[in-house]
Amino acid sequence: MTAHVEAPEVKSGAAGAKKFPGWDSRKYNYYEPKGRKATHYEDMTVDVQPDPERYLLQNWIISFADGTPTYSKKWTKLQSSDWHKFRAPDQEWERTHYQRQSTIEGMIKNVVDNARKQGAPTRFDPRWVKILQDHLGAYKHAEYGLGKAIMHAQRYGYTQMINNAILTNSSYKLRFSQDLTLYLSEIGMDLQVFDATAGKTHWMEDPIWQGTREATETIMGADDYLEQYFAANVVFEPMVGELFRSGFIMQMAAAQNDFSTPAVVSAAEADYEQNLANTVELFHLLADDPEHGEANRTVMEGWLEKHGALCVKAANQLQPLWSQPRVKVAQFTDAFAAASNRVKAICEEIGIKVPDATSAS
Repeated sequence: MTAHVEAPEVKSGAAGAKKFPGWDSRKYNYYEPKGRKATHYEDMTVDVQPDPERYLLQNWIISFADGTPTYSKKWTKLQSSDWHKFRAPDQEWERTHYQRQSTIEGMIKNVVDNARKQGAPTRFDPRWVKILQDHLGAYKHAEYGLGKAIMHAQRYGYTQMINNAILTNSSYKLRFSQDLTLYLSEIGMDLQVFDATAGKTHWMEDPIWQGTREATETIMGADDYLEQYFAANVVFEPMVGELFRSGFIMQMAAAQNDFSTPAVVSAAEADYEQNLANTVELFHLLADDPEHGEANRTVMEGWLEKHGALCVKAANQLQPLWSQPRVKVAQFTDAFAAASNRVKAICEEIGIKVPDATSAS
C-alpha cells in the first residue's frame, strides 16, 4: 500500500501562484465602472488614492501632528455618501493632459509666429494696442490667481478622480496666464510703444480691476477646497472670465484689425468648457446625493450668493472697457446678460437655485 503524501503549499508572490475567485479574468473587476466597460481613464485614477473605507485595511499609514488623517472628509462642508462615484467627463489623466497642453501650445505658437511674420501687430488700431497692454495685461493676473487657488484646492480632494479634475483645471489656468504674458511680450517687440509691465500696474491700482482683484483674492482665501473650485468655475468664470474674454476681447478684436488675439484667447474658452463639464458633474452628484443632497444644496447656494455678489460687482466695474475701443461692435449690457444667463444654466444643471444678486446690474 502506497502512502499518500500531500505536497507542501508553495508560498509565492508570483502572478498566478494563487487561485482565487476571478483569478483568471482579463478584466479589471475591483471597482464599478461608470459605463458598461472600464475606461483607460478609470484604470489610471480609480483607487489610486488610498481610502481606509475601501482597501486600506491598516487605516491611514501617516497623519498630521494633530491626528488629522492624510485625507479628510472634513476639509469641505459638502458631504457625499460615495466620494468615489465621481468620474470626470473629460476622462483626463496624466498622459492625455500633457498631450492636450502640448497641442494648445503648438496652436498658439503657430498663430503668433504667423501673425508676427506678416507684421499683423503693427496694423492693430493704436487704441486697441493700449487696451491689450493695460487690460489684457491686467487680466492675466486673475488667471494666475485662480490657478494658484485651484492648485491649493486639489491637494485636499478626497479621491484621485476629484484631485485630477481640479489639478488639470489649475494647470490650464496657469498655462493661459503664461500664454498671455508671452503673447503680449512678443507682439510688444513689433510695436514702437508698448509697456509689457503696465498690466500689473492696472491690476494693482486701476479702479476698473479692483472688483476683479477682490473676487479673485476671496476665492484664494477660502478655506474649503470645494468652495474654491465651485466659486472659480460656477461663479467667477461666467460672470467675469467669459464676460471679459468672449464678451469683450473676442467680440471687439477683429474690428480693430486684430485677428491673432482672439485665437490666443480662444484656448481659454475651450479650457473652460472642459473644466465646467467636470465641475457640473461633481456638484450635481453632491446636490443629488440621496443622504446629503439637501444640506449640500444649501451650502452651495450660500457660496453662490457670497461669490456672486462679488463677481457682479467686478463685472460692473469692467463696464468702462466697452467704451474704449475706437470701433465699438459690442455692448456691455449684452455681454452681462449672456453672463447672467450662463450662470443660471449652470446652476440648473447642478440643481441649485440662483440668487437675484447674480442678475443685478
